[in-house]
Amino acid sequence: MIDRTAVRNNANYLRNVRPIDPEEIAEYVEGTPHPAVVRETLREEAFDLRLREREDGAFVPVDDAPVDPPGWAPEALPDAYAFAVEDLLVREYGANWHRGESGDELRERVRRLKTDYLYENDVEYDRVAALGYAIYHLPAYYATVGYVLDDLTENGLLDRTIRVLDVGAGVGGPALGLHDYLPEDAVVEYHAVEPSAATEVLDRMLEETGRNFRTTVHETTAEAFLGLEGGGEGGGSGTADGSSAADSATDEPFDLVVFGNVLSELADPVTVAEAALDALAPDGSLVAFAPADRNTATGLRRVERALVAGDSGGYPGNDAEIYSPALRLWPDAVPSDRGWSFDVAPDLAVPPFQRRLDEATARGETDEPGEFVNVDVQFAYSILRRDGKRRVDVEASAERCARMAESERHVTDRVNLLAVKLSHDLSEGDNALYRVGDGSQATDHYLVCTRETALNRDLREADYGAVVFVENGLVLWNEDEGAYNVVVDDETVVDLVAP
Repeated sequence: MIDRTAVRNNANYLRNVRPIDPEEIAEYVEGTPHPAVVRETLREEAFDLRLREREDGAFVPVDDAPVDPPGWAPEALPDAYAFAVEDLLVREYGANWHRGESGDELRERVRRLKTDYLYENDVEYDRVAALGYAIYHLPAYYATVGYVLDDLTENGLLDRTIRVLDVGAGVGGPALGLHDYLPEDAVVEYHAVEPSAATEVLDRMLEETGRNFRTTVHETTAEAFLGLEGGGEGGGSGTADGSSAADSATDEPFDLVVFGNVLSELADPVTVAEAALDALAPDGSLVAFAPADRNTATGLRRVERALVAGDSGGYPGNDAEIYSPALRLWPDAVPSDRGWSFDVAPDLAVPPFQRRLDEATARGETDEPGEFVNVDVQFAYSILRRDGKRRVDVEASAERCARMAESERHVTDRVNLLAVKLSHDLSEGDNALYRVGDGSQATDHYLVCTRETALNRDLREADYGAVVFVENGLVLWNEDEGAYNVVVDDETVVDLVAP
C-alpha cells in the first residue's frame, strides 16, 4: 500500500515550486511505487489538495478565484453528447433504432412519460423509459442548469474546487451542463444518486466528462443516501471499513446540491430536501429546478416555502433562506399565492436523435410534426442557502412602498411597489404583462404596461428575477383571473433597483 501521507507532503511542497510530476514524487516515497500508482493517488487526493491534472499528466494548483460567469448561452446540445445518446440507441436497437418496432416502442414510452408528468402519475424508469427520457428531456435539462448557476457566479459564490451532490441524477442532463458550465481548471467531486435503470444511460454520458470531473454514481434512493431510511437499491460500492459508499460520501459536506426535475417524483420532497440542506457546507447552495408547467413549478415553490425560516409550514429551527429568484422583500412576510413562476431561455437546435425519431413517426392527416421534439428551455427554479446571502440585498420600506398583501385596500388607488419580476411577457401581443411578487402576496400580482415610456422602460428591459421600484402604479382587481393588475402607464415610473 502506498504511503499517501508522503505523497501529499511532497505534493504540497512541490505545488509552490513547479508542476507536480508523479514520476518525481515516486522517487521520494518509501518503496519507490510505480508512477501510475502515484498518479492515481494524486487524482484521489486532488480535491483536498486543490490540484488539477493537466493533459500532460502533471498536477498544478487550482486557481483560488471563484468561477466567473461564462456567458452561458448554448445553442445546441454538444455533438459529443448527442453522439453518446445515439451510441446507446444503436447498441440497444441497431442503426435503424428510430424505425420499426424499436421506434414505435420508444415513441410509446415518450408519450407515456409526457402523460405521467402531465397528470402527476408515478414514473417508473426501466431501460427503454430511460432511453426515451434521454431523447426527449436531456437537451433542455443540459441547458437549464447553467442558466440557474448564473445567479451564483454573478456574485462569486461558486468555487473552482467544488463537491457536488446530484439527487435524482437521471440520465445526466444537469451533470453534463454543470461540467460544461465550469471552467477547464475546475476540480469537481461529483456524486450522483439515482436508483433506477437510468444509471445505465448516466454511466455512458459521464464517460464524456473530463479528467478533473471525478464521478461516483450511487445506485440507491435519495432517502437511503441521506440517511432517512436504511438499505437501498444497489447501495454503491463498499469501502475498506465495511460501510457503504453512501455513508462515506456524506462524511464531508457538499458545496452544491442539485435537485434537477426530481422533486415532483419524491414521496416526501420536503423531508428529502431538508436532509440535503443538512448535508450542505455552511456556504453551500441547494439548487432545485423543475419544468415550467403549473403542477411541477408550483410544487417546487411549495417545497421552497416549507424549507425557509419564517414559513408557518416549515420546520422549526430551519435556517434556510431564499437566495433567488423569489426574494422576500419584506423580512417579516411570507407569501401564500400559487407561486407559478418560470424563466425562459432561447430554444436549442433540434438534436439529430429527436429529429430522426420524429420524422419516422407514422402520422394521420391531422397529426402535426414535432411531437418528439423538445428544445424549449423553460424552467422554474429555486436557490437556497444557509449563510443569509441573497442574490441582491434589497428590502422594502413601509415609508415608500405598499405591501402586495394589502392590495385589496388600494384597489383604484395609485401606489408605489418594490417588486421582483417573476416572468417574461405573458401577453399575446396586447398590453405587456409580467408576473411580480414582493414576498408578502397572498394573491397573484401582475404589472400591465398599457403605455411604455422612457420612464417605465426598465420594466420591459429588466431580466427575470430583477428587482424593480414601481412609482405611481394603478391597482385594479381582475375578477376573471382572480388577480391584481397594477397598471403601468404614462403616469408610472419604473426603475431597475437590482438586475
